[in-house]
Amino acid sequence: MTRIIRKITPKAPKAPIKKRVAAYARVSSGKDAMLQSLSAQISYYSEFIQKRYDWEYAGVYADEAATGTKDNRKEFQRLLSDCRSGKIDMVITKSISRFARNTLTVLETVRELKGISVDVYFEKENIHSISGDGELMLTILSSFAQAESLSVSENCKWRIRKRFAEGELVNLRFMYGYRIEKGRVEVNQKQAKIVRMIFNDYISGLGCTAIANKLRRMGIQSLRGGIWNSDIVAQIIKNEKYIGNALLQKKHVSNHLTKKLIANKGVLPKYYAEGTHPPIIDAATFQLAREIMAKNWILNEGKKAAGTYPFTSKIKCGKCGKNYKRKTTHGQAFWNCSTHIKYGKEVCHTKRIPESILCLVAANALGIEEFDEVTFNRQIEEIQIPDANLLLFVFNDGRTDLREWQSKSRSESWNEEAREKARMRQIEYLEGRKGECVRHVQ
Repeated sequence: MTRIIRKITPKAPKAPIKKRVAAYARVSSGKDAMLQSLSAQISYYSEFIQKRYDWEYAGVYADEAATGTKDNRKEFQRLLSDCRSGKIDMVITKSISRFARNTLTVLETVRELKGISVDVYFEKENIHSISGDGELMLTILSSFAQAESLSVSENCKWRIRKRFAEGELVNLRFMYGYRIEKGRVEVNQKQAKIVRMIFNDYISGLGCTAIANKLRRMGIQSLRGGIWNSDIVAQIIKNEKYIGNALLQKKHVSNHLTKKLIANKGVLPKYYAEGTHPPIIDAATFQLAREIMAKNWILNEGKKAAGTYPFTSKIKCGKCGKNYKRKTTHGQAFWNCSTHIKYGKEVCHTKRIPESILCLVAANALGIEEFDEVTFNRQIEEIQIPDANLLLFVFNDGRTDLREWQSKSRSESWNEEAREKARMRQIEYLEGRKGECVRHVQ
């Protein structure tokens, strides 16, 4: 019998597939002690993962000064993104409360990661989310973490409200015109001059937008390097803290999970404390500015709630892409780019459109005799402003209609009464400027 001999070449054993492991760490404060703790966590997890021969180090994701109740943690979101991209097989974290204190957030995140075969290991609780009883334990323990977060939040709010009732300035960290360090409020003399100039200009007849334009032209830096606009100027004029007093508890935290500050509209008591810090403006100047602002508000018929006008959120600026807003001037309504209104023509040079003309042109585009809001909203998706005096109507069915408009000349729109009012306003303005010059000379 013939022997049959076959040579068998040994195959190299396959290298074991390493599990790609990442860690998540977080501290809820930016204080030095907390940041040192975060650094220690990063070092610990880096060493812990890399000493395992069957694990591949996928990095440590760490959030500084972010609470576990918020979803806007950048590193946490980056971790989830890398998990979805298939770069991570397992995530290690210290505890459920470090991962998230909201039970719903914990469960939703863990379920999503479990669906793409990514395990989350909680060291303190010794739970693997991918295990059979992992979700049940997570539900129970994360509920405790959420309750603990609520308890801590309520204790903090009680302490803050007690200090408000005693007339203390609480959590005041940044304010233009002041230097605030460790609760001590001192006047910043350089910025205080700008604050006084804002009040004097407003009393002399300049509007908030004009003052903001002036500050930008002067190269004056706003608080924390921001850009001056009409809203910032108005907030300064309305702020009672510039006379050394403080209205406390203007805002409050309604939800311990989101920690979002909302305006206090009678939900909690407010406290008006006098002499809490050095003033920059005298009480008479502040009161006069507030009276002028109140008159201007009445003159412009106040600000109506958003969404009450047919053109709200419908008109898009062709230069900056922002929505047009409604403004009332001397009893007439106009629409202009919100950037132009807020920052002035130097930032976005656009032409305001009278509301009466908008209604007329919109009616022509719709083929109806008079403007009808219901018909407009049903058929028009938006109005684009490609250039001055041009309106591009975009219909809901995809059609477009480009229309040109012309404003009435001043000679046509002004009657004798309007001319007389304008003349009197000019006289009042010039007299105010003259009085201001006399005060400066004195």
